Order: sequence, then structure tokens, then C-alpha cells
Amino acid sequence: MSAFPNSTSKPVPDRHCLKNYNTFGVNVLARHFELINNIDTLRQLIISRTLDTEDFCILGEGSNTIFRTDYKGFVLKNDMKGIQVVQENEDSVWVEAQGGENWHEFVQHCIRNGWGGIENLSLIPGSVGAAPVQNIGAYGVELKDVFESLIAVNMRSGRVERFSLSACRFGYRDSIFKNRLQGRYFIVSVILKLNKAHKHEFELSYGAVKERLEAKGQKPSLQSVSDVICEIRRDKLPDPRVLGNCGSFFKNVVLTKSKFEKLHKRFPEMPNYALSENQIKIPTAWLIEQCGEWKGRRFGNIGIYHKHALIIVNHGGGTGREVSWLSEKIIESVYDKFGIEIEREVNII
Repeated sequence: MSAFPNSTSKPVPDRHCLKNYNTFGVNVLARHFELINNIDTLRQLIISRTLDTEDFCILGEGSNTIFRTDYKGFVLKNDMKGIQVVQENEDSVWVEAQGGENWHEFVQHCIRNGWGGIENLSLIPGSVGAAPVQNIGAYGVELKDVFESLIAVNMRSGRVERFSLSACRFGYRDSIFKNRLQGRYFIVSVILKLNKAHKHEFELSYGAVKERLEAKGQKPSLQSVSDVICEIRRDKLPDPRVLGNCGSFFKNVVLTKSKFEKLHKRFPEMPNYALSENQIKIPTAWLIEQCGEWKGRRFGNIGIYHKHALIIVNHGGGTGREVSWLSEKIIESVYDKFGIEIEREVNII
């Protein structure tokens, strides 16, 4: 395996350090950095054409972003805060959360108020504003299942626009904001339709959630389900405050039924989950594990987490170039063995 590419970067005076704004802990600099805590500040930057001559990127909590090198343009950090009920009836509540809110803290806020629907999404890192971009999901629940609408600012015109569920074009870890409209909208707030406790039905069919509850002798409740899911995630995933990481680095693979059946003949032990009549999900962690001793390996300052093959970690001093290099090697190894090109879940800028 070849050596790392040269990744040394020299500090540039009067630039903003982004080390504390990305969960991988990459020590890079941005030429310009703006905390955006209201729409007027953002619209002023757009209308004044300040951003026209510079590249810009929008940052939530940096849990899904790795900077390959120093960033020469504007980093716009979503710092909008606030949670409010905008509508409710006997069975449901519509909750609006500003894009700069921490996602897990928002989940816990909803649990404390007896609003169900996102407890399975506990402990997912990131901000509320980033959640629809990725259509975050875990343990049988996706954001689109409770999504009502979002409000966003058009980064070209400065107009404030509303996107419905259908307009967002959600897919598996995907949305219109991740492809066709990538970088063109700043998500201000998200509105979710949640269930009041007496009307809520729990999703316990995925993973070990039900088994853990039974082992503890606990009945499902918003808090008990959230607590168990937090336990499971902490067992598998490193705390980014201790070991820098961006969570799952690659998406799970989704194949058509015909392609899966051909592959399954060659690898009958391959785990799989039916998403629909014609879509089969394959755990990418399993694919990586079949390609040699990836799990637990270290390459200089970075490596693959010893408990989970989907997680690239920063042992200290790791750079975005090193991460990009390692992810390419993993992608190549899976393609060579299975003929499948796995996709990054993390954005490399």
C-alpha cells in the first residue's frame, strides 16, 4: 500500500481555525468565518453580493464534513436557535426547531415533552439543519417519516422559501439538498409532526432494541427506548470528543433485487435486508470486513475503529488528505472483491 500523500499545510495569519467545528478534529483554517444566528445577517451577506467572489460552505456541527485542506472561502456556521410548537391537536404536535439546534438535544427536548417519533434517532451527531440534507435514519426510522416541511434561504436570491415533504425528494441518506440543490440553500428551521404519547406506536423491530428492553425488564417508553438506543450506539461508536470521527463514513449499499441475487450466488453468507420489492440493503461494514484486515488498522494518525469497519477515526493530528486517501483505498478494495462501488456518507470538501 502506498504512502500517504504530502498533507503538510502552513498556518495562514488572520484565518479562523476550524478544529473545534468538525467532529473529526481536522486542524484546518478558513479565510472567512461567520456565525449565522438570524436570517437578516445571512440575507445581508447574500444581497450585498459578499459571497459572489468567494467559495462558501454551510456548516452545522461538522459531524458529516471533513476539510481536505485549508478553506479559501467563507464558512457559514448555522447558529440559529429555538424550539416552538406551531400547531397541535388531540393526537399530534407540530414542532419547529431552528437549524442550529443540536439534534440529540432536540430529541431529548421532545421526549421530555411526551412527543414521540424521533426517539430512535437519539444520539445521532449533528444539527437540526443538517438532518434533512442527509435524511438521517437509524433503527427503522428516518427523518422523512415525521417530516412536515422546512424553511430555507436561497443562497442566490436571498429569498426565504418553504419546502414540503415531496419537494425535498428524500431517499436513503439522501435529499434534493445533497444533490441537485447542494450548497444552494441554507436551512433555517425544520418542522416535524410528532405523536402525543397516548397515540404513539414504537418501532422496535430493528437491531437489538427490543431485546435490550426485555433484558432490563423495561416496557417501551420514549425515554427507555432512547436510553437503550444510546447504549447501543455508545457500544459501537467512539465518542468524537475522545476519538475524532464522523460516525458512519460510508452508506450502506442498496442493490436491485436482480443484482443482489447474482451477487448472493457468489457470496451466500452475505447479510441483507429488503427495503422494498426491488431494493435490497447490504451492510457496507460486512463488505469492508470481507476485504482484509481493515477493522482496527492504523495508518499514521488515522485508522479504522476496532469495533466498527464503517468508522474512520483520528488518533490525533489526522488530516483531511489522509482521510480522503484511506477512504479511497477502502472503496477500491470493496470494488475489487464485489464489483460494488460504495459511497461516502461524509462530505469531503
